Amino acid sequence: MSTPKILAVVNGKGGVGKTTTAVNLAAILAEKRSVLLVDADPQGSASWWVERSGDKMGFHLSQENNPQALKDLPQVDDYQIIVVDTPPALRSEALRTVIGLADYLVLPTPPAPMDLTALIDTVKTAVNPLRVAHRVLLTKVDSRSLNETLEAQNTLLELGIPAYHAFVRSYKAHERSVLDGMAITQWKGKNAKEAQSDYRRVADELLRELL
Repeated sequence: MSTPKILAVVNGKGGVGKTTTAVNLAAILAEKRSVLLVDADPQGSASWWVERSGDKMGFHLSQENNPQALKDLPQVDDYQIIVVDTPPALRSEALRTVIGLADYLVLPTPPAPMDLTALIDTVKTAVNPLRVAHRVLLTKVDSRSLNETLEAQNTLLELGIPAYHAFVRSYKAHERSVLDGMAITQWKGKNAKEAQSDYRRVADELLRELL
């Protein structure tokens, strides 16, 4: 097999939907491609979630936050795509290592001004110096106040920071699918279809750039 595409999900701040994004994108991408999800976050949230599923999300899981081991990811040629859930700490050597070898970064953030400011700082300090292809994904979007989302997208546009047209709305479905050990593509409760369609739109945009 050829060298895998490495897709890292990155934000220097926690609680922004990073692990939710990494796991759900891995599950969607795995429907048509061979995918490895690497949990490089010492908190291990992605591993806990995937293990609750009995490894039935369609991708393989590896838990690894040793920077030396992470440097070998480009040599792992059993997969077409490697998704990495990174630690929420800009000074983390593991995070710097992953950003340095990634082909593409997804940068999730809620559209609230404080979250957006922190994300912009992440882009300027950790992403731009390494010239890695990237795109911001607005998460935890309140459907009742889409103006905030549009303002956030315009702010990013003015700063020359690329953002997805798609965004991920805030639904309880995301929390409940985690507790039930399922990707959002497998979960069947209230707002499951809406929550799933948000991530499918993101995956469609991502694949146009990644492959």
